[in-house]
Amino acid sequence: MKMQSIKFFLLALVVASFAVSCKKSSSKGDVSRGTGWRINDRDGGFQYNTSYTEQEAAPGLVFVEGGTFTMGKVQDDVMHDWNNSPNQQHVQSFYMDETEVTNVMYLEYLDWIKRMFPPSNENYKNIYIGALPDTLVWRSPLGFNENMTNNYLRHPSYAEYPVVGVNWIQAVEYAKWRTDRVNEAALVNEGYIDEKVMYASNEDGNNSGIFSTETYLNNPSQTYGGAIDTLQGRKQSKNDSVPVFAKKESGALFPEYRLPTEAEWEYAAVALNGLREYNNIRGRKKYPWSGEYTRTGAKRTRGDQLANFKQGKGDYGGIAGWSDDRADITNEVKSYPPNDFGLYDMAGNVAEWVADIYRPIVDDEANDFNYFRGNVYMKNQIGEDGKVVVTTDADIQYDTLPQGQIIARTLPGEIAKEEVGLEQTYLRTNYSKADNRNYRDGDPQSTRFFDRFNEEDPSSQTAFEMYNSPKGTVTSDSLGELNRQYDKSNSRTTLIDNQARVYKGGSWKDRAYWLDPAQRRYYPEYMATNYIGFRCAMSKVGAKSTNGGKKTRE
Repeated sequence: MKMQSIKFFLLALVVASFAVSCKKSSSKGDVSRGTGWRINDRDGGFQYNTSYTEQEAAPGLVFVEGGTFTMGKVQDDVMHDWNNSPNQQHVQSFYMDETEVTNVMYLEYLDWIKRMFPPSNENYKNIYIGALPDTLVWRSPLGFNENMTNNYLRHPSYAEYPVVGVNWIQAVEYAKWRTDRVNEAALVNEGYIDEKVMYASNEDGNNSGIFSTETYLNNPSQTYGGAIDTLQGRKQSKNDSVPVFAKKESGALFPEYRLPTEAEWEYAAVALNGLREYNNIRGRKKYPWSGEYTRTGAKRTRGDQLANFKQGKGDYGGIAGWSDDRADITNEVKSYPPNDFGLYDMAGNVAEWVADIYRPIVDDEANDFNYFRGNVYMKNQIGEDGKVVVTTDADIQYDTLPQGQIIARTLPGEIAKEEVGLEQTYLRTNYSKADNRNYRDGDPQSTRFFDRFNEEDPSSQTAFEMYNSPKGTVTSDSLGELNRQYDKSNSRTTLIDNQARVYKGGSWKDRAYWLDPAQRRYYPEYMATNYIGFRCAMSKVGAKSTNGGKKTRE
């Protein structure tokens, strides 16, 4: 009996070891299918995250599955703008902010800037000032709005209201900052960086560098101004003296936050409801909800407005005490039902900046996949040592905008950028230059009256340009005094130029006509209003859907 038990035990041990060895040899990512060499060996070699499944939604974002849709007008063009002709586009899957960026979200950004770049330091003063929203947008020559001027941004009563007074450039800079802060938190959670960086400040006003996602990926030893070795987290190598850094292959970092493209925004606003019927594009949807009316027909809320907009002349919120849109200016986010993608306020509350340069025509003949006008292709600057150039305090780059506002574009710790040159464009068939904002619209090939044959008077080459907008300039003297040069020409015919950015969606200040997601308007990227806000988006990497492409039934 005893011998039989021993045999049974040995047999079980053999079977178990065989099962373990089979599991080990066939487990995902242990052995390369290309070479047979081991992957992720503890002793070194090729390291790759073979257990990665799919991208998670970053903070504040919801998933928007891509697809095809009819972009452009679906109702009469009563304004006769002729700028939203219907065209079919395809949008890749992406993530988008559930709500517009709120005051408290933007205040977190301002607080971080103030801690890391104290405005009391003369070298940093314009970093903080340049990020501040313009609270004076609430003023009106014939209106008493000082309550919003003084309180809207910072008072807790408006914490979850959409931020306004932010121009397009500031919105882009916020998205860059958000990318780095979210990825910094992700690396802390994964154990690559010590958590004390979460509460770092720069009280002495001597900043050696901040966390930058691109710097960390391209030259990690220069992160935090070269002090990252002292900020290593719990994830250690076999040799504790060698720092462990996450890579692109680690899957620990998110893609960048950014402004959505116009096509993405419109696709997300139209949503799924009413967009598709038996796999055919219907193209008859007027609002980001089903139906042709601004009021809900649901039993419990029947008659309630589905968005915050201007009802008519002198009517911004309805009769007091009666259920109208419950707001006269902006309203707290999530005050109205979301659309089918789970996105709030895709009509009303505030209009929103998108990434695109404005042109009257969406050129679907040139591209009908991820359409976007505004590409300026950049590359990292490389130093004499062959490594990327990381900016320091002395290299902070500022832009002086046409109205005189100064905005920081490159902060200490970030990688310096430059436009791609001939070495990247030579003999390429997909693009030929860095700046493609005017591609097929405004260049000699597409300008209607361009006098391309006049070689005697080169100055006349711009006389009949399609987009000959005013050319105002702002310069500063040695004392920092601004010198504003106004364009006094009487021959200008348009306000459209490469600084005209599209904004979408109706606002609290707009009539219902502008709630249609297809409507397009533009505004200079360096100016702000009390009715334009923004939300961020993020590209999805990997599969188009989040359920493995399986069909779903309702």
